[in-house]
This record gives sequence, structure tokens and C-alpha cells, in this order.
Amino acid sequence: MPSTFSPRSRTSSSTSPRVTPPPFRLPAAKPAPPLTVRRFAALVAGKAAAVGSRISGRGGGTSLPGMVARRVDPGILRSLVAEQGVTVVAITGSNGKTTTARFMAALLRGAGIPVAHNQAGANLVQGVTSMAVAAADLRGRVEPVVMVSEIDEGALPLVAPEIRPRAVAVTNLFRDQLDRYGEIYAVADAFEVVAAALPRDSVLVVNADDPIVAGLAPARDGRRVTFGLQLPASTDTITRAADTIRCPSCRTNLEYEHVYLSHMGSWRCPACGLERPAVDVAVTAVEVRGLDETAFTIRTPDGELEFAVPQSGLHVAYDAAAAVALAYGLGVPLDGAPAALATVGPAFGRLERIAAGDRQVVLGFAKNPTSYNATLRALATEELPRHLLIAVSNTLVDGEDFGWLWDVDFEAMVPRLQAVTVSGLRADELANRLKYAGLDPVKMTVVEARVPALDAALAATPANEPLTIVAGYTPTIELREEMRRRGWVGRYWEA
Repeated sequence: MPSTFSPRSRTSSSTSPRVTPPPFRLPAAKPAPPLTVRRFAALVAGKAAAVGSRISGRGGGTSLPGMVARRVDPGILRSLVAEQGVTVVAITGSNGKTTTARFMAALLRGAGIPVAHNQAGANLVQGVTSMAVAAADLRGRVEPVVMVSEIDEGALPLVAPEIRPRAVAVTNLFRDQLDRYGEIYAVADAFEVVAAALPRDSVLVVNADDPIVAGLAPARDGRRVTFGLQLPASTDTITRAADTIRCPSCRTNLEYEHVYLSHMGSWRCPACGLERPAVDVAVTAVEVRGLDETAFTIRTPDGELEFAVPQSGLHVAYDAAAAVALAYGLGVPLDGAPAALATVGPAFGRLERIAAGDRQVVLGFAKNPTSYNATLRALATEELPRHLLIAVSNTLVDGEDFGWLWDVDFEAMVPRLQAVTVSGLRADELANRLKYAGLDPVKMTVVEARVPALDAALAATPANEPLTIVAGYTPTIELREEMRRRGWVGRYWEA
């Protein structure tokens, strides 16, 4: 179905009001709606499903409880959250949702504010419902808490009315799973509807460096905070992986003073004058220190903050800026922000270092051209990968269209590669892409099944060398679960 997104309506960049937000106050809990038999049954069933899931080892109670509870009472999420006025911070976008949400939860906890968080990344409606069911008692009452909700961009229009978020952050917008989401303007439509409907006392946080995201809901009357990078030089170039390179208003090719990541940067339209809005929360310096730390400076309207976070990549600085912008917009104190973020390591599969017995594994999750390129760029800071296990699958949650593999800059890593094991349900397509990237087929072994592929990759990696794994969502879960069975890691929802 064609998109209804109308870029012509966005004729000027929105500017943010320079008004210091009032200090954050957690509202007192409202009385829960009268408890019905159906709602009670939904809560009991959902909580029982959570316990059963954990005891059986088949899950962490991150999605199943919400699925079960909604089957019993489709209105359970609305009654637990929106109707009780629970404070919700919603984080959506193509990339960076999980890390941004982890940073935001840390900022709130560092300020002494109680938090509920779908930290395992269960970001569909059943995952958000599971979080709410866990936070409620059997009478359906939720104590005062901030729910930090990572929300899938496709699920946002369904979830938002049921939670009525007090703040929404949109991290970025990239081409991702075209068979599921459609093209980027269709996703922009969904963001626009949700952003425009936010109440005046809610906060909208947008990425100023992303041309479409920066212009969301320009006529909305309410607090708006922008974030982005303001570095003295480019850190990327416009390549075939870039998505939004034309003006959202008149479709003229954009001009960039600096390009920071894919199509994100300091942009302007030479034809109609649309340009990047003023950046309220800006990263002004970044140093990626290998795979273990990224240091950066963030300027806020209240002053500068220096951070050193135990994660790798320029994209980590973007995620931190989004979280700081959310906290600033809500009036959460930021004096403890550097110490809070210094405790936040990578989520599972986000360049996660794993001790595999006496071997070392680096596990990287990548799902679209931009996340792949950002992951490969971070790995390159330690001259990795040299020995690689790479896997993609075409399941429902991974997407079935893999044409985007041709937009990943595999060519940059090929000269370093010494041995590659290719796996997953689309191993054939991935192996073909690597061949065209210049990889000598002699260095490549195709092992479709994930467990034999892990064994083959480890066998091909010298004892003193790390094995790098880069995989899509399903292969990442499968490989990490095998590593858990071998005693190398805990369960992914506990990471």
C-alpha cells in the first residue's frame, strides 16, 4: 500500500523552546480501575506464564506473559498503564533502541527514580504488556515507577494509545525489513501520527541529524528536545547504504557540512532552505577506544558532561545523547549521568566479549546495512574480524528480503579475513555476497546449521586469536543459547 507520508508539509525545521524543564516529579499512583474477573484472570495467567517460562528455561518471561494476558483480557495494558497514569518513556527507531533504553534506565536509577524496563529487548506489544504485568500486583495496581519501554517501530502505533507515554524518543530511521515495515516513509507516517498526538505536557525527543526524524510533528505544541553530533569533521561518507539523502520537503539532494553515520549529519537543502534544526543535546567530541570503551563529551543547555562508557562505537555516543536528551526533557538531574552510564555494558550481542573456555569470542548482532556497517567499523578499531563466523536467516523476525546485504561494506573487512564460516538459513546468499566482496572462496566454509558452524569456526581460529561472530537476530539467539549450554554465558535476557 502506498505511503501517505507528505514531505511537502514539512517546509521548515522545528526549533526547540529554550525553556528549562521543571524538575522531574514522579506522580502519585492513581487508583486502579475496578478489578474485573477478566482482568484478575489475565494477571494470574500472565504471572503464571512468567514463572513457568523461567522454570522451564524456555524464556525469561519477557513476551509470553503479555501474550497470555492479552488473550484473556485484550485491554490489560491500557488498564495497567494508561488508565493509572503510569509514567512511560517510550524509545523507538530503527537502530539503537535497546542501548538507548538501557542508558535511560541507568540515568533514572542514578537519580533515585524507580524503574521498570523491558531490558531484554522484547519490544512488541506482548513484550511491553509483559513488563506491565510484572509491575502490577494481582489487584492490578502499579506502584509509582517510570516504565522505560523500548518499542518496535512497527508496534508503536498500536502500543502508544495503550500506554500514553510522557516522553517519546525517536533514535533514527533506516531501511529495515522492507517485507515487514515497508519503505521508510511508511514508518515515518507511523512516527508522525504518534508524535503529533502527544499531549502538550509530554516530551518529544528527535534526532536532529536524521532529516526525516528531525522534522516529525513540526506543528505540535509541546516540549521538544533535539540531539545529535556536532563534531569538527566528518566520520563517515554518503554511500549506497545511506537512506535519506534527499530533502524531506522538496526531494532535492541534500548537502552536508559533515556526515557522521550513514545519512546522519549536519545537513541542509540548497533548494528550499530546510536544514538541520538547532541541537539541544550535542556530542561535541568522541573517542572510540577499541571494543571496550567509548569516551565522549555531551553539551546540554545546562553545561558539558564527560562520559566514558564500556561499549564500542560512534553509534553508542548517539544512543547516550538520546538518553541524556530524554532525561533533560523530563527534568531528571544529570549531575550523576557520567557515573550512571559508566556502569552500562553492552546488551547481549552488541559486541559482547565472551570467554569461551580458554578462547575468546566477540559476538556482534547486526540487522540492516547501517547496523552492519557500524558494527564492522567498531570491530576495525582492533583490526577485527580476522577469523569470522557470519550468519543470516530469513525467519519472520529476521525478515525475508536480503537484498540489503549488497549495501553492507563487506569489502572493507575482506583484506583482514583469514578464515570465514558462513551459516544460517540464507548461508548461500551470504556466501555469494562475500565472494563478490572479494573474499577468496578458499577461505570460506559454508555450514548452514548453527552449532556445527560454531564448532567449525572455533576449529579454524588459532588459540591466541579471537573468533568474531556477526549475525542476525535469530542466529544470534541460537548461537548464544548454544554458548549458554556450554557454560560460557548466562541467559540472554539476563545480560
